[in-house]
Amino acid sequence: MNTNKAFKDYRLLKALTGVSVKEFQSMLPVFEQAVYEDSRLRSKAKERHFGGGAKGKLITAEDKLFFILVYIKTYPTFDFLGFVFSLHRSRAHRNTIKLLGSLEKALGRKIVMPEKKISTMEEFLGKFPLAKDLFVDGVERPIQRPVNKKKQNKLYSGKKKRHMKKSIIAVDEKKRILLVTVTKSGRRHDKRLADKDCLFEHLPKEVALWVDTGFQGVGKQHANTLIPKKATRGKPLTLLEKEENRVISSFRVIVENAIAGIKRFKAYADVWRNRIAGLDDKVMRISCGLWNLHIEMTV
Repeated sequence: MNTNKAFKDYRLLKALTGVSVKEFQSMLPVFEQAVYEDSRLRSKAKERHFGGGAKGKLITAEDKLFFILVYIKTYPTFDFLGFVFSLHRSRAHRNTIKLLGSLEKALGRKIVMPEKKISTMEEFLGKFPLAKDLFVDGVERPIQRPVNKKKQNKLYSGKKKRHMKKSIIAVDEKKRILLVTVTKSGRRHDKRLADKDCLFEHLPKEVALWVDTGFQGVGKQHANTLIPKKATRGKPLTLLEKEENRVISSFRVIVENAIAGIKRFKAYADVWRNRIAGLDDKVMRISCGLWNLHIEMTV
């Protein structure tokens, strides 16, 4: 596939891959090294000479990076992806699985991948020494309706009225995603998911925590918390409380912008079709890593 046209048209490259030319070129060297290392490991596992076997259609590291970014940005079926890149659908599937791993490794080396969990306060301070504010929210993605009735009930979100999976993300004041929890069923409440990973127990006292009303009670775990007040029956909000809620919401829009940033990638935003265990978490982390790279390159 001739990619020269895409690299000459900024808008077209953004539409196809979700990244700019500058971002693409910054990833290319580390991605090439990751692909090389993964290829050597597979060669050793098969006990054959490195570089042996049939030659693929995706020859250069640039072709491979373009291929996997197109998949993440547009999330086509493997039939369509194979047709566009002149591959059989099974080969398109195998290339996707392999290159997702290489891309995850490359983004990790660029130090833009979010953490999965913070276990101690010392770990938080070591990884994010400059963080002064932390904006936390739940983010959901739709999935195909499971056939099993028990799984249907487990994954059904009454709020969204469909089957979902959910994660909790934490964002700093620069819109960089610092942490993404492991994906769980959409039936679970935001606060319950955060508690399961002890998200609020390891925050330093000087870090301000900004959350929405889905995290009621978090103030008992972290005193420096800003959360909108909720009206109760017979006790509506005062004008001062409403104004305070507007101020909190105006700052919390940072996390909403970050969520919108990762949902530019259709492999995360669209209904998840793949059945391989753990692949949805990998795609989400890669989407967050690409967003963090964009933030880093535009600051």
